[in-house]
Amino acid sequence: MIASNVNVFEFFTKMNRNFSDLSRLIDVSAVRANSTEDEVRQTLQTAVEYGCMAVFSLPCFTPFLSELMMEIPHTEHRPVLGGTVGFPGGGEMTSMKAAQARELVHCGCRELDMVINVGFIKSGLYDKTRDDILAVKQAIGNVSLKVILECHYLSDDEIRHAAELAVEAGADWVKTSTGWAPTGATLENVALITRTIGHSARVKAAGGIRNLATLLKMIDLGVERFGIGSHTVVAVFEEYARSRKLEQEPHYVA
Repeated sequence: MIASNVNVFEFFTKMNRNFSDLSRLIDVSAVRANSTEDEVRQTLQTAVEYGCMAVFSLPCFTPFLSELMMEIPHTEHRPVLGGTVGFPGGGEMTSMKAAQARELVHCGCRELDMVINVGFIKSGLYDKTRDDILAVKQAIGNVSLKVILECHYLSDDEIRHAAELAVEAGADWVKTSTGWAPTGATLENVALITRTIGHSARVKAAGGIRNLATLLKMIDLGVERFGIGSHTVVAVFEEYARSRKLEQEPHYVA
């Protein structure tokens, strides 16, 4: 595991990674209850400017976001359009989740982040949990599906069960959180998920990731994608740029 005071640029150099590699690990989102149309537009601008992998909004803004993306010149980076299913509680009827997923795919979404039914997991209704995920996966075909566990509300055993059920149902990714709960991704729950699923699916961390040091520690644990807001994206890349500048400055010995 990397040290807490590791030089960011040095770490990425050792991993044979650079700025573009970092940007492709990030999904930029505007998925709060009070996210506005202007914030959705700014989120897309941030994703384009920094070359981020995907951009997400709440479903009500997905058609608007899709239209904005069509205006991006082909000479510029165009992120993947993502959609959210069952946000943020996950308690919708399974048929409603599947219908929402199909509609989002129709709008152009190529990745969907769905919220697991937390109540099912905590009730021990594992078959219903699996069927809920499976119905969405079957509704979207080859579109990438990330299943959000909302770890804040789950015990370690429940996180393990939920991650295993997501993989059994065909999830491409297991994701920690929506960002709506009191806590989001932690090093502990990220490590638990990666140990549980191994290479059966990939891991996305979201919620509470505020700086580059945390992001790097989670990469070290096996996280391959991060969901963060546009302001944090800017802060992360400014931190990366400062670290690179310091590394490249000449060092004088007295």
